[in-house]
Formats: sequence, structure tokens, C-alpha cells
Amino acid sequence: MSHLLTGPDAGDLLGVAVRPGRLLAWRARQVDQQPGRGCTAAYDVRVRWPDGRDTDERLAACTGRIPAGAAVLDDGQERVGVWRYPHDPDLPALATAADETAVAALLDGFDLGGGPVRLALRAYRPRRRAIIEAVGERGRLFLKVVRPDRVRRLHERHRMLVGAGVPAAPSLGHTPDGLLVLQALPGRTLREALRYGFPVLPPASAVLALLDQLPAELARGRRRRSWAEKAPHYAAVVGAALPSSAEQAAAIASAIRAEGGRGEIVPVHGDLYEAQLLVAGERVTGLLDIDTAGPGERLDDLACVLGHLYVLADLYPPRATAINRLGARYLGAFERVVDPADLRYRVAAVVLSLATGPHRVQEPDWPTATRRRLALAERWLASARSMKDSSSWHHPRLTARAEAGSNTQKEE
Repeated sequence: MSHLLTGPDAGDLLGVAVRPGRLLAWRARQVDQQPGRGCTAAYDVRVRWPDGRDTDERLAACTGRIPAGAAVLDDGQERVGVWRYPHDPDLPALATAADETAVAALLDGFDLGGGPVRLALRAYRPRRRAIIEAVGERGRLFLKVVRPDRVRRLHERHRMLVGAGVPAAPSLGHTPDGLLVLQALPGRTLREALRYGFPVLPPASAVLALLDQLPAELARGRRRRSWAEKAPHYAAVVGAALPSSAEQAAAIASAIRAEGGRGEIVPVHGDLYEAQLLVAGERVTGLLDIDTAGPGERLDDLACVLGHLYVLADLYPPRATAINRLGARYLGAFERVVDPADLRYRVAAVVLSLATGPHRVQEPDWPTATRRRLALAERWLASARSMKDSSSWHHPRLTARAEAGSNTQKEE
């Protein structure tokens, strides 16, 4: 199904969707493939309108269950839903959040000051969520748009964490159609700190202390599926996008499920990685995107941090030495609080999940990037087995490129 939304025929679909305008150019920027359920894609397009104007637009399209409100294109064999940003049928508050006049009135209604605002889209995953930065008289705020049935619980979760002393963004209010107003937090993301070579970074103890602050109430309710339990799903996504690697991905997932252990159920963030942590020197000043917080295994949060760090090193070769060094320090600390072998199995599962990323964001030569991540997952799997069989282990290297970089590049 992803080929329908990313192949040559996708241009015809988008051309119909922008009528009476004429499609001049298009590029798929994001593809979310769910085997057996359909696919959703986001596009950057350029359109020439009948009055002669050329504009840059964002479009999205989906197969499978098509939400009410999407334009339906049906050729008798395939049905595709299409919409133009910000009119996402599953995110009804997005049109308000993307309108400067409407946001100014909204903030005034929340007693956050009127006056003009400037908006900047920071993230958009069609049908799932969007984040828009609003800058006005009261400084910076963030507007998070989610599905309407999730906004109240998310608002309450923010207030719960802030009340427990966790540096999550205070929620200043929400609307019934899915818009949450969040206060900005100080600091830069750990990803930015690593990318730009900040000399001082939070130690592993700061990350562990942050997780220890998560309130016990967060562990009530339905347990989150672990990265290990989700491994077969991500293997299927990889296999659907890159059939030549389907068997390899499935074998990795099968080994993780069969060989890895389980940890105690505790409060977890659920998707903890370097872009979710705001830092200032050695301090963690903010915890972002708590939508996934709830009951789970500490193994998963720690493995998620590690898996993302080692993939990040592959993304930023000039910084690979520094990123690998931080990853090694974190690994050494984390394996003192959870089972070392099980931690490595979970890191393998996280890296497997990240192997779907190059195709999802439509990287140039995404098949090669996907194969590199599968190879990295296999190295973490081998390290887990080695740790399980003996007291010694071999630190998984990233790629030949990253390994060469770690020997020749000086830390900036």
C-alpha cells in the first residue's frame, strides 16, 4: 500500500486533490505504514492556482480506514483519503492551532494575554498529533494537538507530573476538540547539545533520578506493551517496506521475544530518548512528550535512551565519538540497575523499531540506512547473548564509518 502513496501514481492522486489548482511538484516527507491496516503519508507540494499564484502546501493521504471529512478518491480498485493541512479530519483542533488570529483569541480566553502571535509548526504526524510553537506577548507557548478523546487525559497527566516535581511542561488549559496549551520549558534538547558539541552533559544519574521522580499513580492502569513485545510489529513494517530484509528483521524480532527477560512494572515515560530531554549543563530541565507515560518496564526507558543514542551517532558522523562516549557511560550506569543482558535485548528491539525510520521519513537511499540499523540491532543481539553466556561482553560498534570516525576524529 505504501507504493500507492509514494510511487509515480501518487502525483496523479495529489493532482486531483488540489484542483482547481495545478500540481507543479510534490515530495513525500513522511510515510507511516501499518501492515494489514493501511498507510498514511504526508507531502510537501507546490501548486499553481487559477489566479496565477504559486504556493507551497502540505497534503496528507491515507489508505485503509478513511476518516470522515477526508476527500475520497476511488478508482474502483483502491480508495484513498486526502486532505490539506491544517484540515486533518482526525485532528479537528489543528485548523485553530494553525491560525494566528484564532490562537490570539484562544490565548486571550485562557487569560494568557491577547495581541498578535507568530506561529511555527514544529511537528506534524497526520491523524496523530501536531505541535505548534506560539510566540506572543507572554513569550513562548506550545500548542499540542491530539485526537479529541485523548486531550483531557493528557492535560491531567501533565498536571500530575508537574505536581510530583517532574520537569514536564505545565498545562495551561485545553479545548474539547483536542488542543492543549503548554508552557515552554528552559534548556536545549540533549540531541541539540550532542549535535552542537556542548561541553557539559547530564550524567546517567540525572536520567535515573528523573525516572525515579515519576509518580506512583502513573503505574496504574493498563501496562504498556514493551519494546520486545512490539518487535514483531516493527519487523513486519520493515519487511513490508523492504522485502529483501523481511527474513532478517523477523529473525531479530523472534530472538528478542524468545531470549529476553522481563522487568518489574513501574512508572515509565514510554518513549524516552535524547530529543525528549531538555538539558542545561549537567541538569535535566525538561521532559517532553509524556503522551506515552504510564505503567511499563524501566528496561524499556533505559533501552530507548541507548538505542536512540547509538542510531544518532550514525546520523551525525562528525559527532559519533562524543555520542558513542556518552552512550557507553549511560550503558555502564544503566546495567547496574537492570539486568545487563535483558537491557541489551531491549536495545536491540528499540534499534529494530528505528529501522522503520528511514522509510517513514523518506530519506534518500533509505534501504541502505535501514540495512545499517538492522545490522546494528544484530550486534546488540549478539552482545546480549554474550552477556547472557559469560561475564564478558563486546561493545557493539555502529558501522564501519562510525568506527573509523571514532578512531580518527577528535571530539569537538
